[in-house]
Amino acid sequence: MKKVVLAYSGGLDTSIIIPWLKENYGCEVIAFCADLGQGEELEPVKRKAIKSGASKIYVEDLVEEFVTQYCWPVLKAGAVYEKKYLLGTSFARPLIAKKLVEIAEQEGADAICHGATGKGNDQVRFELGIKALNPDLKIIAPWREWHIRSREDAIEYAAAHGIEVPVTKEKIYSRDRNLWHISHEGGLLEDPANERPDDLLILTVPPEQAPDKPTYVEIGFEQGIPVSLNGQKYGAVELLTELNRLGGANGVGIVTIVENRLVGMKSRGVYETPGGTILHAAHDELERLTLDRRTLQFKEQVAIKYAELVYDGNWFSKLKKCLDAFIDETQKTVTGTVRVKLYKGSCEAVASTSPYSLYSEDLATFGADEIYSHKDAEGFINLFGLPLKVQALMERKATGI
Repeated sequence: MKKVVLAYSGGLDTSIIIPWLKENYGCEVIAFCADLGQGEELEPVKRKAIKSGASKIYVEDLVEEFVTQYCWPVLKAGAVYEKKYLLGTSFARPLIAKKLVEIAEQEGADAICHGATGKGNDQVRFELGIKALNPDLKIIAPWREWHIRSREDAIEYAAAHGIEVPVTKEKIYSRDRNLWHISHEGGLLEDPANERPDDLLILTVPPEQAPDKPTYVEIGFEQGIPVSLNGQKYGAVELLTELNRLGGANGVGIVTIVENRLVGMKSRGVYETPGGTILHAAHDELERLTLDRRTLQFKEQVAIKYAELVYDGNWFSKLKKCLDAFIDETQKTVTGTVRVKLYKGSCEAVASTSPYSLYSEDLATFGADEIYSHKDAEGFINLFGLPLKVQALMERKATGI
């Protein structure tokens, strides 16, 4: 290996990988850090990468692309992994993989390196993305090669090499942050018997500390994509940023989950997804108003498969592309406004309107109407219930009762 492009975050693992690559592969290391909206975490990245031994570092602002090309498709799909996880880390990885490949090709690199562990899902997501986009590039995964076996070992390696890292043996949480969410793993969270501590939270206040009065927000959608708040047009990044602020202030979007990793083990973590939680609730409500029963129910089945594909790193797969085409067709009438109530951790869609609404007050009313004849229900029930009636008659005949 002469030249390697490293997926670099400035965190514990990727910080020590730079000197490790130079020691063990004798190669030039080019670092790449994707700005996905992680905020102040990016400030020291350039200085740290060069100080750790990288010859060059790319820091690219990908926030707009991340929201419009990755967050919104998953939102339109209604994809939630195992009923709780809104996939914030999962769909960030294919975008990073895409940019790693572009830089590797631009720099004439031999390989791409990532800091995902051999126990996690991210190794699969990175490597499937790289294989799909450039199968000729080699992949280096230090956690599958080196003698380091724990985060404590990694901290000691960093100290021995004079590398500043943002964790200690006392504050050892592993975190991943972008504009959609932040995840927390490790430390006392690894024991499911432990409740998550309030001081863990970064984007969200504990629900008990949220305001005593509810906050309302109206979200406007066009073909399944959120475009406005309270009647005012917003860009994608600005809209999600504002919903993160509102949701975070009201304790919305905190999830503690024991999830099934792709590699076969269960893991436990805490996710904060304030804006995404609000958007999912609003989008779901608008679909209930605008999609017919069969389409809505089939789309719910598709959402489960879609979430699994994204979680498993199959973002660039043929099946996902086909499902995207189906989902985009369903979203043509998902236009309208949804009013959401935020209160002490809860997020409830309380009202919705749409020019494509399939709800008819004239049909649904308990009052008198001129459209629906109650007498028609008798024939419908006789036909709909005919198989049950035939079965009952057969069983009576067979038993002689």
